[in-house]
Amino acid sequence: MEFYLSRTPGVPAGTKGVPEEFHVREISSYPLPDPHGSYTVLRIVSQNWEQHELGDAITRRLGLSAHAIQWSGTKDRRAVAERLLSYRGPPPDRPLDLKDVDVVEAYRSRDGLVLGHHYGNAFEIHVIPQGVPPPDAVTAYRATAAALRAAGGFPNFFGLQRFGEVRPVTAEVGREVVRGDPGAAVDAYLTAIPVGATEGRGDEARRAYAGHRDPARALREFPPDYRFERALLERLARGQPPEEALRALSRDLRLLFVHAYQSLLFNRWLSRRVAAGFPLDRPVAGDRILRLGRDGTVRGQDAVPVGSDNERECAELVGRGRALVAGPLVGTDTIVPTGSLLADLLEQESITPSDFRIPFAPELASRGTWRPVLLPVPPLALSAESSGVGFRFALPKGAYATVLLREFLKNGAETGPPRGRGDEPTNTPAQRASHR
Repeated sequence: MEFYLSRTPGVPAGTKGVPEEFHVREISSYPLPDPHGSYTVLRIVSQNWEQHELGDAITRRLGLSAHAIQWSGTKDRRAVAERLLSYRGPPPDRPLDLKDVDVVEAYRSRDGLVLGHHYGNAFEIHVIPQGVPPPDAVTAYRATAAALRAAGGFPNFFGLQRFGEVRPVTAEVGREVVRGDPGAAVDAYLTAIPVGATEGRGDEARRAYAGHRDPARALREFPPDYRFERALLERLARGQPPEEALRALSRDLRLLFVHAYQSLLFNRWLSRRVAAGFPLDRPVAGDRILRLGRDGTVRGQDAVPVGSDNERECAELVGRGRALVAGPLVGTDTIVPTGSLLADLLEQESITPSDFRIPFAPELASRGTWRPVLLPVPPLALSAESSGVGFRFALPKGAYATVLLREFLKNGAETGPPRGRGDEPTNTPAQRASHR
């Protein structure tokens, strides 16, 4: 995320010092109740749980088969998070007895959840402005909201949570998966320690394994609760190749690696688009747009190509709030024009769209899709409190509250989107024709 769209001064603030400062509630699309259904749907409230670790813990507590838990979306770890999950089987006949996990609803259903089976998320977030009284911070935040609305919305980056809040390596693992190197992917998961990351309990074991490469020895060195790392090491210790070791992880987690890499590519492409001087609030020839329904939600993933023959019509749709400019989540179906920003990015990454077929794990293949580059600023409820400022708002699924908040906080970074040399837009007619 290399730019801010608003040029207002930020009011730096701390967020998520404790989970209670960040509440997220899933706006769910409930599977219909059926007393004879084969699935159970639970609504749970958890604190400070990574979702895959939580699913693994619930699976073991209920005696379910591995990877039985299904979610509609991923929630923040450092938060009080309320969401649905489902599994095939009867409702629990006893409390889960998991620390900081409460079941608030349970019922049978004919259908389980699938990824994306929700409308969005509602947030209540408390921040503590640095050196500014809360009422003054609220005034500044309202000015930023107005500036974003005038700009057409806020950049629809993927937030840090997509890449791992504690150890952001999922995109690095995904890169190796897409490049067709399962050995490098396993190594990244077991050994990568991001620069500047807070020291973790398992980092000494990661550094040791990077040196000796003995999975049996590493099993004695990794903490017992590092279940995913240990699952990989157990298969490696039995002599299984890396591609088989990866299958010790759930398909959802392995898909997360690929999706995180797609997300990283999107973020970088979006930053390059703005740096090159292309607009986010209107399409130009070579773009795609996503149509919106009357309720303001994206109607589908059939993105409309923008050319010289329909550029004006597409711009009018976007201007009237009936469509949004879209950017690529790269997959096998992604078309990459020669000389485009995307072509340069993929060349630097040493990949092509066809690499997303992932021959050694075809179940992880992705055709690619499209994502809005801007999202409308939602109605914001801002409140000055004695200890800080409260934000309340709701976002559609796939959007990140932390990405919206960064426009308000800025935390000392330079404001305003970058430009080309001489502070002039660099979108020449030739670039407009090929920037995609």
